[in-house]
Amino acid sequence: MNAMIHRHYGRAHAGVLLTTLLLALVACGKDERVAASAPAAADPWPQVSWPLAEDAALEKRITELMATLTVEEKVGQLVQGDIASITPDDVRRYRLGSVLAGGNSDPGGRYDASPAEWLALADAFYAASMDTSNGGKAIPVLFGIDAVHGQSNIIGATLFPHNIGLGAARNPDLLRRIGEVTALETRATGMEWAFAPTVAVPQDDRWGRTYEGYSESPEVVASYAGAMVEGLQGKVGTPAFLDGRHVIASVKHFLGDGGTTDGKDQGDTRISEADLVRIHAAGYPPAIAAGAQTVMASFNSVNGEKMHGHRQYLTDALKGRMHFGGFVVGDWNGHGQVKGCTTTDCPATINAGLDMAMASDSWKGFYETTLAAVKKGTISQQRLDEAVRRILRVKMRLGLFEAGKPSARAVGGQFALIGAPEHRALARQAVRESLVMLKNQGGVLPLSPRQRILVAGDGANDVGKQAGGWTLNWQGTGTTRKDFPNADTIYEGIAQQASAAGGEAVLAVDGKYVSKPDVAVVVFGENPYAEFQGDLPTLAYKPGNDSDLALIKRLKAEGIPVVAVFLSGRPLWVNREINAADAFVAAWLPGSEGAGVADVLLRKADGSVQHDFKGRLSFSWPRTATQYANNVGQQDYDPQFAFGFGLTYADNGDLAALPEVSGVTGNEGATGVFFARGDAGSGMALRLQNGTGQGVTVTKVPEALDGDLLKITGVDHLAQEDGRRLAWSGKGEALATLQSHTALDLQRESNGDLMLLTTLRVDSAPRGEAWLSVGCGTGCSARIALTPTLATLPVGQWTRVGVPLKCLVAAGADVGKLDRPWSIGTAGVMTLSVSRVALGALNEAETTIGCAGAGAGA
Repeated sequence: MNAMIHRHYGRAHAGVLLTTLLLALVACGKDERVAASAPAAADPWPQVSWPLAEDAALEKRITELMATLTVEEKVGQLVQGDIASITPDDVRRYRLGSVLAGGNSDPGGRYDASPAEWLALADAFYAASMDTSNGGKAIPVLFGIDAVHGQSNIIGATLFPHNIGLGAARNPDLLRRIGEVTALETRATGMEWAFAPTVAVPQDDRWGRTYEGYSESPEVVASYAGAMVEGLQGKVGTPAFLDGRHVIASVKHFLGDGGTTDGKDQGDTRISEADLVRIHAAGYPPAIAAGAQTVMASFNSVNGEKMHGHRQYLTDALKGRMHFGGFVVGDWNGHGQVKGCTTTDCPATINAGLDMAMASDSWKGFYETTLAAVKKGTISQQRLDEAVRRILRVKMRLGLFEAGKPSARAVGGQFALIGAPEHRALARQAVRESLVMLKNQGGVLPLSPRQRILVAGDGANDVGKQAGGWTLNWQGTGTTRKDFPNADTIYEGIAQQASAAGGEAVLAVDGKYVSKPDVAVVVFGENPYAEFQGDLPTLAYKPGNDSDLALIKRLKAEGIPVVAVFLSGRPLWVNREINAADAFVAAWLPGSEGAGVADVLLRKADGSVQHDFKGRLSFSWPRTATQYANNVGQQDYDPQFAFGFGLTYADNGDLAALPEVSGVTGNEGATGVFFARGDAGSGMALRLQNGTGQGVTVTKVPEALDGDLLKITGVDHLAQEDGRRLAWSGKGEALATLQSHTALDLQRESNGDLMLLTTLRVDSAPRGEAWLSVGCGTGCSARIALTPTLATLPVGQWTRVGVPLKCLVAAGADVGKLDRPWSIGTAGVMTLSVSRVALGALNEAETTIGCAGAGAGA
C-alpha cells in the first residue's frame, strides 16, 4: 500500500513545484499611490507587478469628481450595507458606495426569491445611487454577493463543486471557465461583484471553512488563484477585461485564515512572518498579477492582532510591497473585532488600510462615527481620499458610470443563462474530475448500468446535501428538491443512465428493498454547514452516530457489494466505513450536477469505461481522528492517504483493512450541540434545580427534583428515548438546565446571527410564567419569556424554537463566558419534551422568539 501511495503522490507532484515560480513574480514598477515600505533584510514578501499601467485620463477623471464631493459623500463611498438592513432610500440619502447580499439576505427576505426579483432589487439600488434630485453626486453603487461556487444564492443557478473538490481536479483551465460562467450568471441577476475566490490554505481540517480552500498545498492554491480571477474578471489587456459579461473578483481572506490555532474560525494564526507569506499568502501574487480588483480582509488575527486593524499587512505588505492596485474590503462586521472598536465605531480599521467596511447591519452607525473621525482628524483627509480614489478607480475600470441600470447591461435579465445547459455541462465535468477513489476492492468499479442498482443513504437524493453550505442561504440548510430546478441528484443521475442502458436504479434511503439488488451505492456524509458552524473538535465522522456504517454493514451482510460515496467538506476519519465498503469514493460537495458521479461510477451500456477517475487528494487523509497536523511537507508526515493520492481504473484498488481506533478519548460530541440523543453534549451536564440553585445532576431517567417539583423521563422523537420529558408540578420554581464545565465563548456566533435552537414538544401548555434563560457567571444572566410562544404552539407536535443570540446579549448576557447556555423554568404547571438543544442558523427555526420578550433574570 505504501508503494502505491508514494507512486500516486509522485504523480501529483510532477511539475507542482514549478508553480512556486508564481511566488517569485518580479515587479517591473511600483504603484505610485502607495509607496512600499523599505524592505527589511531577507524580506519574505514577494514583489508583484500590478498589470495595469496608470491611466492618466482615468486619474484626471477621478480627480475632477473628487473635487466635487463633500466629505459626507466621500465617507459614504467607504460604507457597504447589507440588503436586509438597508433600503434604496438609505443609499440615496447617505450616498453609500456599496451594498451586499449576505448569506441569509434575499429580496423580500425569501431565500427562494426569483432571478427577476434579484434583478429588480439591483435596479432599485442602482437608481438610488444615481439619483441627484437632492443634490447628491451620481456615483453608481457596487452590488456584491458570495458567488462562491457559482451564483449560488439564486434559484436554478449552476452549482459547481466547492473549492476542495476543484482542488482535487488539478485543472487551472477548468477554474478559468468556471469563473466565466459564474460571472455570466451573476451579471444576469444584476450584480457585478463576486466575493471570490477564496485562496485560504487550510492547515487544520477541523476548520469549518476547509471546503472553501482548494488545497493544503500553497502550490496548488497559487496555480488556481490567477486562473479564477481571470475567469471572473476577464484577462487584462483583452477587450473582455471587466466588460459587461464579467464581474470584479474579491480575493479572500487576507491573511492567514486557514492557519488558526486548532482550526478555530476567526481565531489566531500564530506563525512566523516567513511561513505566513510562504503558506498563506501563496494565492495573492498570482491573483494580483491577474489584476484582481478587490481583496477582502480576514476575520482572524495574526499573532494576536486582528487583520482588520493590521496596518503592517493591509497597507505596507499588500498595497506596498505587493503593489495591489485595487481596494480592500472588510468582512461581515469584522472591523468590530479590532481592539478598541465596535461594529459601529472603528476609525482604526480605515487607518490600517481598509478602504471599504462591510458594515452589514451596522452601516449607519459606522458612517456617522467615521464621518466624525474625519472631521476630527482621527482619520486624515489624505487617508480618506486614498480610499475613495481606490474605490472610484475600480468602479470606473468596470465601466459602471456608463453601464446604465443592471437590467439594461450586456446580459442583464438574460435568465436563460441561469443553469444553461452548457453551464451545467461544465459543472458536470468538474464533478467528474474532482472525484477521488480511495478503494476499489476486487475491481468492483466501474459498475454495469444494465444491472439492478440500489441507491441508498441520506445523500442519495438530496441536492442540498450534495451542494453543502453557501447554497441559497448561508448554511445551505432548509432547502427542498423544488429549490433546484436545474439539478440532478446522485440517484437521479444513476437512474437516468441505468434506465437508458436497460438496467434499473431503485432509491431506498434506508437501504430496504423488495427484490435483492445486484449492487448498492450508498451516498452519505456531512450535512451542510458554513463558517464556524462547521468547526469540529476532532476529525471523527458523526461521533456517536453509526447509522451510515450500520447501513453499509447490513447490505454487505446480505451479500450485496457496496460502493460508498462520501460527501464531505474535508477529509474525515472514516476507516470503519472504508473497511466495510467494497469501494470508497470521496465526492466532496459536488453541487448541482449529481449526474457527474454516475458518469464515473457507471460503464457505458456496451461495457466500456465512460470516464476514469482523475481526482487526486488536495488534502491529506487522516490516519486517526486526532491527526490534525497532517499537511504535505510537515515533519513526521504520515497520513492514511497522502496528498496527491487517487486511484484510477488501471490501478490495483485492493486495500488491506485499516485500523479502527480513532485516537479520540472521552466524549466525542459535536461542537455547537448542547443536548442530543437523550444526553448532554460534550463538556455539559443536565441538571434539575430549584429556585435557590440546589438540585440534582441527571445521570439516569426517570429522575425527580425534591420529590415531584420537576420530573424527567425518557421520550421518543426520532429514535427510542432520544428525548426527555420535563413535567413541572407547579409547587415552586424549578429549572431544567444545561451547565458547561468550562465557560463557552459564543461571541463570534452572536456576531454571525446564530440562534439557540430548542427542538421541543408542548405536552401541556404553561399555567403561569415560563422562561428560557442563560447564565454567564455570578450576577450575569438573561431571560426570554416563553409563555406567549408556548401557548400558541400545537400540543403534541415537535417544533424548533429559536432565540437569536443577539437577543440574549440585549437582555444582559455576556455570551463570551456562558456557563449555563440553556435553561427552561417555571413556577407553574407545565410539561415539555425536549430532544435537541444546539446552535443554528436563523432559517432553521420554525418558530422564532424575538428580542421583545428579553430581560435580565435567572
